[in-house]
Amino acid sequence: MDFDFLSPVSEELLDGISHLNKQCIGAQIKLHTSRSGLPELEGVNVAIFGVRENRMAVEKSPLPEFFKLRRQFYSLFPGNWKLKIADLGDIEAGATIDDTYFAVQTLVESLIKQDIMPVILGGSQDLVYAQYRAYDKLDQMVNLVNIDRKFDLGDAEKQISSESYVGKIVVNKPYNLFNYSALGYQTYFNSQDEIELMERLFFEAYRLGEVTSDIRQMEPIFRSANIVGLDLGAIDSASMNSSRFNSPNGFNGREICALSRYAGISDKVSSFGVYEYQDGLGELADMLVAQIVWYFIEGVNYRTNENTISAKKEFIKYQVPIDDEVLVFFKSPVSGRWWIEIPFSSNVNTKLKRHTLLPCSEEDYLEACNQVIPERWYKAKRKNEV
Repeated sequence: MDFDFLSPVSEELLDGISHLNKQCIGAQIKLHTSRSGLPELEGVNVAIFGVRENRMAVEKSPLPEFFKLRRQFYSLFPGNWKLKIADLGDIEAGATIDDTYFAVQTLVESLIKQDIMPVILGGSQDLVYAQYRAYDKLDQMVNLVNIDRKFDLGDAEKQISSESYVGKIVVNKPYNLFNYSALGYQTYFNSQDEIELMERLFFEAYRLGEVTSDIRQMEPIFRSANIVGLDLGAIDSASMNSSRFNSPNGFNGREICALSRYAGISDKVSSFGVYEYQDGLGELADMLVAQIVWYFIEGVNYRTNENTISAKKEFIKYQVPIDDEVLVFFKSPVSGRWWIEIPFSSNVNTKLKRHTLLPCSEEDYLEACNQVIPERWYKAKRKNEV
């Protein structure tokens, strides 16, 4: 792998690793260093890299350094993982923003093709656009989940920014986006125009209170996701202990780590990004971000690979008649998780065939038995008909 736009981790960081317990992540991770170059990726399952870019941020700040964040992450002990992890260093800001986007897109695409999970440390959240564009040549429609207090739709006619990249994803060719789910939005940070647009596009939006009241109900949302982006602004300021994130409301540390683990355990998620990181957040914030990454990798380690054809053959089938419809549910006898079948039209784009089974919860099945059609099923069906 030859990516000359990647810079190695700092020598100062390498000196610090030498004093770590030999069982810590930092003593076991494969590293991109100035002495040995990029690590050999044979057998690597997860590849972490930073992106030192924030020119399109709404709130300007110096380019992010990931030294303190890496130091906290390296100091953690891994779980009982069977995974090999590599740190590829950082993508430096290009001469133009498009140069940076191209570097991110190229690296993410290459890692996915090698069956390696990219974990992106951002920079401003417009980098999700580059993360998404990495799927252009992968011949699949994708579902995007954004953990954020804002929808980030913005005005697609204007220049891209950290709060308008989703609009660009929707309107720019090639069209790869099938569904967009916003988790943890707070109404007072979003215009009514954007809220109504989410409805018209049959996208999914879950308010902060709805998510935190029963966070387990979010697991199916991640199970149907391919791309996950996490804006650190979705976390409450008390948990971050930083004036940079000044909202009193948001996810606390336990909640954001639970969501991160759900993202990791999803068999479909193939790239994960943590965005809006910057220097000077403080030791507590750095440790929380390190633990967010830790919980994501923990989830990846415990995947059950239920997307395989052989696994689906073992699913238990349930049929529920509602009005003129017959809803078809499936349950995994291994994990106990549920799916519902989406009846796609025969003339639909063939890229959509892989979305035939929509993850759902047992509560969705029980509500269907009480003649209540699940909202996620309805929206997915309507997107197919539009």
